[in-house]
Amino acid sequence: MPAHAQLPFEQPHPMRPAPLLRELQVRSPIHAIRTAVGDPAWLVTGYEEVRRLLDDDRLGRAHRDPERASRTGESAMFGGPLGGFDTEQADHRRMRSLLQPHFSPKRMRALRERVETLTANLLDELAAAGPPADLHAALALPLPIAVICELLGVPYADRAQFREWTQAAADTTDRTHSEQGLAELFGYGQRLVARKRAEGDPDADVISRLAATDGVSDDEAAAMGMFLLFAGHETTVTAIGMGTLWLLATPGQWQALVDDPSRIDAAVEEILRAPRLGGGGIPRYARTDLEIGGVHVRAGDLVLLDTGAANHDQAVFADPDRFDLTRPAVPHLSFGHGARYCIGAPLARIELKAVFSQLAARFPTLKLGCAVEELTFNRHVLAGGLTALPITW
Repeated sequence: MPAHAQLPFEQPHPMRPAPLLRELQVRSPIHAIRTAVGDPAWLVTGYEEVRRLLDDDRLGRAHRDPERASRTGESAMFGGPLGGFDTEQADHRRMRSLLQPHFSPKRMRALRERVETLTANLLDELAAAGPPADLHAALALPLPIAVICELLGVPYADRAQFREWTQAAADTTDRTHSEQGLAELFGYGQRLVARKRAEGDPDADVISRLAATDGVSDDEAAAMGMFLLFAGHETTVTAIGMGTLWLLATPGQWQALVDDPSRIDAAVEEILRAPRLGGGGIPRYARTDLEIGGVHVRAGDLVLLDTGAANHDQAVFADPDRFDLTRPAVPHLSFGHGARYCIGAPLARIELKAVFSQLAARFPTLKLGCAVEELTFNRHVLAGGLTALPITW
């Protein structure tokens, strides 16, 4: 195995793919690589292969021998195997059946108006303060946090504290820091569940409803609530920041949305398809021997399903590295596919539609406040993303 094929691949420009990733992708859909911590793994980059494997029950998150399994990094939450090997599939089905009702179309429709209002309020504050501004601090960060707090019943006043813990839990470079963040987050969840029980309103919010569900222990309600708190804001923060960057930094795209508000759905899907920093893919472990793209993968091997690379497979997306609101609709894989399709996808789309339709209507002259090369990114947490986004109008 060539020594250079180790994650993370060097990405000299934040809006262009890592050259090595593109080189590998042209060669074949699966590659032997090493993870950031030096462990062997398979990286799958082809759209058809990633799509099929996302819904293949021969891959899972658990491992028969977790201590000896390859790891992607030091995050306690996502760096290595999760769950029990023999019960994983049943556990996953149970968790989805418990969470699905809280993300039903009816509940999401009811939430849409609130998301629109929260977005409008933040944009009022942005307009009142005047340019220049930091869109990360003014909108990309506070909106997803406010939305997930309302949905779950987490006090918005606690946001600085739980944000610190979720960032720690997502740390891919320091296992102790990550484990501490996860433990703090879980402890916070336990205290919240106890408070919800004491308040006695079982239908007030998602955590209250989980705590009132037959057969769900307080610890399980706390763990699910904190998982949703983490997953429900982190990636949307990144998508708002990077989406704004793509729209403003790609000639003609911001103006296209301003001129034609009906492009909003296409804009959201292209933002979701557009590449992020980091890469590396969704970790899965082979539960049995299998063939992928003509390569023999053995039981226990780590298989990384690179949805970002798959979303830029030139066999499926013409000129894949161009950000283009007029691109013909092809389903991207950013929310996964099949049995593990992201449960929060409808909520993320609601938030992104509210953000970009209102931003375009209210700030038609929006532009970047610095050169793309001057922007800074958080490279040590799972979702990556901008640390600030200077804008003016």
